[in-house]
Amino acid sequence: MTRLIVSALVALSVLGLSACNTVHGLGQDIEKAGSAISGAAK
Repeated sequence: MTRLIVSALVALSVLGLSACNTVHGLGQDIEKAGSAISGAAK
């Protein structure tokens, strides 16, 4: 039972860290798109 809980916690930690990285990358992409739109408007 303990091994199952530890395994689940490790899996959730790995997924959480990878999701954080994905959201960070998405934020950068949105920022670049906004900069491109601002540059085109000028």
